[in-house]
Amino acid sequence: MNFLTKKALSRRSALRGLGASISLPLLDAMIPAGTALASTAAQPVKRLGFVFMPMGADLSRWTPESENTLDNLSPILNSLAPVRQHVTAFTNLELQPAYPGSHATSNSAFLSAARAKLTESTDYFLGTTVDQVAAKNVGGDTALPSLELAMDLMQTVGQCDNGYACVYHNNLSWSSPTTPLPAEAHPGLVFEKLFGEGGTAEARRVSLQNRSSLLDFIKEDMIQLKKEVGTADRNLVDEYLQSVREVERRIQKAEQTFADIPEPDLERPLGVPASYAEHARLMFDLQMLALRGDVTRVITFQLARETSNRTYPEIGVPDPHHPLSHHGNDPAKIERMSKINAFHVSLFAEYLGRLAETREGNHSLLDQSLILYGSGIGNPNVHDHTNLPILLAGGQGVGIRGNRHIRYHEPVPLANLHLSLLDKAGVRRDKFGDSNGMISL
Repeated sequence: MNFLTKKALSRRSALRGLGASISLPLLDAMIPAGTALASTAAQPVKRLGFVFMPMGADLSRWTPESENTLDNLSPILNSLAPVRQHVTAFTNLELQPAYPGSHATSNSAFLSAARAKLTESTDYFLGTTVDQVAAKNVGGDTALPSLELAMDLMQTVGQCDNGYACVYHNNLSWSSPTTPLPAEAHPGLVFEKLFGEGGTAEARRVSLQNRSSLLDFIKEDMIQLKKEVGTADRNLVDEYLQSVREVERRIQKAEQTFADIPEPDLERPLGVPASYAEHARLMFDLQMLALRGDVTRVITFQLARETSNRTYPEIGVPDPHHPLSHHGNDPAKIERMSKINAFHVSLFAEYLGRLAETREGNHSLLDQSLILYGSGIGNPNVHDHTNLPILLAGGQGVGIRGNRHIRYHEPVPLANLHLSLLDKAGVRRDKFGDSNGMISL
């Protein structure tokens, strides 16, 4: 890497070593001399995130109690209190393309707002998802145009749900109507994808595994960089690299201990933390590193797959999630399902808190990101795709206010929100999916 005295570093600068490359966060040295930081912050990098929660929610415990604000949060959303100023909740958004109603179409329509072709074979057809529309426009300057993540293995094939091929069930992101993008659930492989460089994928993986730390490979570049930047930038680089190392250490620990798990979960990859929460936190932390280093600007993440039978004993819910979602209005089952809903939201809230604490120029990383959280099902007991549980976080850098509850008296297409997010990312379109307008943010 060439560091040029008195010239701004490229935003694409990276610390490199054998089989490894670490992109840098935004540094003062990357801002051209004589350019005010404020003017750079006025045109923030646009980042979009989409976090999918499966199987809807207990809407009675989800819907905010305040009419226009989040001052009185509902039980499921209570963990958002520390970051509510960054969050907007929506009531009465719908996903008509998901009807006649199934788990497969809840997943497939969530980001496409398109109707899936009813087929059990390989002639599947859907639509380009909103994340990929954005990636084609804002992802060209990054190492990865987009990043697709999940918590579960998505390897089922054939027919998964009411005559729909499993491809609709497995894939949240589609780069074209016939091209689903598989998601990665193994933190170690995501780490390798973000920071490995050179040779084949397998060669990079071996290179990264046969080391004490990735940071060992970039020492020379790191020493050179520190000679060329100021104290504040040196401290920022040190803090970022410490974050990378901490995530790396947690991944290595999980990979070393997975053999002790007596009965591996066939839906989860080997080598991930035994705790769902620790696995999810690792995946969220990897997303934060990717956004902060500008490795990618578009991320999708499935918290669990539709029809997941995962149990959550760590929060006192030993029942499989999917049967709980078909609760038959049993109050005890609804309460346990709502605990899962609240657990998922709490992990998302932690992620938002970390993004809000991370400075980039005059804003936080959250200010310069827009992150949609929600489900393609409203009431899971009847596979209802109206009144979806939907949150939007971030965006203060592009003028979006938080601490809001936007309630519509008549159903509004979720696609209207997708169209609005594309607009905020600088992607101008007249229509997306079944949209009939934009939402004022």
